[in-house]
Amino acid sequence: MIVFNINRQGLEQIHSECIQLKVVNSEEMSVNCQLGEIMREVIVPKNYQHILALVFAVKEINENPKILLNITLGFHIYDSYFDERMTYRAALNLPSTLIPNYKCNIQKHLMAVIGGLYFDTSIYLANILGIYKIPQLTYGSFAPEDPAQGQSISFYRMVPSEAHQRTGIVELLLHFGWTWVVLLAGDNDSGERFVENLKLLLSQKGICVAFSETNLKTTYLADYYDVFPHWIQIYQAIMESKAKVVVVYGATKSMLGLREIVALGELENVTMTPEGKVWILTAQVDFTALTYQMSRDMQVFHGSLSFAVHSNVVQGFKAFLEAQNPFEENGNGFVKQFWAQVFLCLFPSSNTEEQASGTCTGDEKLENLISSAFEMTMSGHSYSLYNAIHTIAHALHAMFLPGTKYRVVEEGEVQELRPWQLHPLLRTVSFNNSAGETVSFGGNREVVAGFDITNLVTFPNNSFVRVKVGRVDVEAIPGQQISIDDNRIVWHRSFHQVPPLSVCNPSCPPGSRKEKKEGEPFCCYDCAPCSQGKISSENDMDDCVACPEDHYPNTEQSQCIPKTISFLSFKEPLGTSLALFALSLSLLTVVVLVIFIKHQDTPIVRANNRDLTYALLTFLLLCFLCPLIFLSPPERVSCLLRQMAFGLVFTVTVSCVLAKTITVVLAFVATKPGSRMRKWVGKRLASSIVFSCSLFQAGICTVWLGTSPPFPDSDMHSVVREIILGCNEGSVALFYCVLGYMGFLAIISFVVAFLARKLPDSFNEAKFITFSMLLFCSAWISFVPVYLSTKGKYMVAVEIFSILASSAGLLGSIFAPKCYIIVLRPDLNSKEQLIKRKM
Repeated sequence: MIVFNINRQGLEQIHSECIQLKVVNSEEMSVNCQLGEIMREVIVPKNYQHILALVFAVKEINENPKILLNITLGFHIYDSYFDERMTYRAALNLPSTLIPNYKCNIQKHLMAVIGGLYFDTSIYLANILGIYKIPQLTYGSFAPEDPAQGQSISFYRMVPSEAHQRTGIVELLLHFGWTWVVLLAGDNDSGERFVENLKLLLSQKGICVAFSETNLKTTYLADYYDVFPHWIQIYQAIMESKAKVVVVYGATKSMLGLREIVALGELENVTMTPEGKVWILTAQVDFTALTYQMSRDMQVFHGSLSFAVHSNVVQGFKAFLEAQNPFEENGNGFVKQFWAQVFLCLFPSSNTEEQASGTCTGDEKLENLISSAFEMTMSGHSYSLYNAIHTIAHALHAMFLPGTKYRVVEEGEVQELRPWQLHPLLRTVSFNNSAGETVSFGGNREVVAGFDITNLVTFPNNSFVRVKVGRVDVEAIPGQQISIDDNRIVWHRSFHQVPPLSVCNPSCPPGSRKEKKEGEPFCCYDCAPCSQGKISSENDMDDCVACPEDHYPNTEQSQCIPKTISFLSFKEPLGTSLALFALSLSLLTVVVLVIFIKHQDTPIVRANNRDLTYALLTFLLLCFLCPLIFLSPPERVSCLLRQMAFGLVFTVTVSCVLAKTITVVLAFVATKPGSRMRKWVGKRLASSIVFSCSLFQAGICTVWLGTSPPFPDSDMHSVVREIILGCNEGSVALFYCVLGYMGFLAIISFVVAFLARKLPDSFNEAKFITFSMLLFCSAWISFVPVYLSTKGKYMVAVEIFSILASSAGLLGSIFAPKCYIIVLRPDLNSKEQLIKRKM
């Protein structure tokens, strides 16, 4: 705890009376004699840098006439002994020593208090100082977690809110994918609050706590042996845990307990090689070392990551440290005790019986000390203390500026300075320090700064180097507050310079999903393969996702592959075969038509209604060409044409067969004496049958086109890896009406031809028509179930095959016998043979 005074004297150097250590008397010592026994002769060397930063800052200000002209800063230092009660005692004594309206010698006005290093001690101090409205600037303690508590305490924090540090820890864990961690915290209210709040943040981000322990505390010497077994249990639990990451929260003194836990654990397990861990230390935890801990091995902490209050290089500070000499102490009551303790030497006038390596000469250099004893670079806490002193100086400077609302100079005389006058000036203070950084307070009376992330690199001599590898930017948007350079991080040697995995179980690979284990935290899970049609493209996905309709999962179910577009075309083997088959039958039909035209005057052609035969062959040719439309790309025009053309052409073809059959029957009936059917026999009857039957089918097709016509469609589900392009029939009912009507005509033709099959005529076609209609009906009856049971382009192939098969049946059954006689047996194609066969 540091108390600031100002003297209304000319600019002067800091002399011995400015640095004082308040020595407690025997009555105060009785408050806690055990603590006093430990701390009376022992100081914490690392904290000595804070005092030197204080001296350096005050010296820098008092030597600068541009900041406080004719004003000298001075200070008193009070020791809190790491104890809240001692801090409270000092806080109660502090105002009582400042007697109101009493002036003696040099006027010393208490203007501000800087302290303490921990919130638990700062809050006791603030409760007393708040009564007197004395500003308190804390250089180590964070904001209170309780908002109501924060409103009642009007102190100024030279460090950012602890909430930003928790956020930085969570983002750091997420950055490296660490989801299974251990939490260690001090045994106090701050530690319990930190663990509680951090657990909530971790669970929200999918991170689990393997176990937590809030027992990192310093204890009295008499109690050390009692806690040894528990400390060994903590060490064993940490080392046996699958968690590779240990988050440590606490005050600087918590590091003393942590190092004891590690030392005892390694001593207990001397035959075992300790497993490497990544220690994540918060800003309050520092490698503070008492003299007896300087020789302790620090290799277990190699590669640790530490959050530290942001600091920068302050010009002249290193040279100030190098100039320290115990024989020129200038009232510095700490320097000899510090010097003797860290250099293990004795001063000539010392009466101590402590064993030392020699006599202190003053030639010892602080820069030669190992880092665990003293660091030459300004720590985050020292930097905050340095900024706190300059903040007070600049607030005082603002009091003397002309035109300021709180000016204390009137008519050439300085008014009485009061601590409460600093409050409005502190809230608005803003300046650039010697490191070139702007220092100002935010809305919650906390300095606008961030945290540095440092990497600890240790050496065999127990020295270490802190390497800045990242930063926590408190003004960045959530989720992007942390920036870190992975390439600069040095990991524990057991990790072979590879970031370790800290998870409850191995990650679920792509193609699988997490499956919760009963009775285990959500970070512990099994891996289940993705179900059919779903994929997981990343590790540890909570659930698999379905591929888009135009994609399908690969074999490993780790990614979606675009489906290939497919339709029955000429380029496919099946399409090529059907097209060749259709063209071959078309060519055969043309050959038959040419034969009939060439022999149109022969009896066998004339006897079977020559014009109707030509019409039947022409439409059979069109039937064979219809599949070519089905093999073209499914577009709007082709989809409309394929079914309509097929329906109309086949209807005309079947109508022609029906007309031929009826003509044959009527021809025999008309030859009977006295028959009235003679007038129906002729070309007009056949034309009327063909026209009327086709007209009805055209009406059905017209209704189909007008209500729900066929249209291009894509089938993405029938085949896993393909998008089948095809034609949607629109109205399925009308499609089957077209087929049904064709079947109806075919059945009539079959019945009529079957009844006329025994008529006595050499050129009677009834037998051939009966067989052709039997083939035709068989083809289309088989078509329906096969068509309904197939998918995609194979449906088109089934329809094409039915078209070709039924048409080929008609061509072969009706015209093959005639072609045989015309081409191979012309001797039977004569009138004499016709009459002879009749007889």
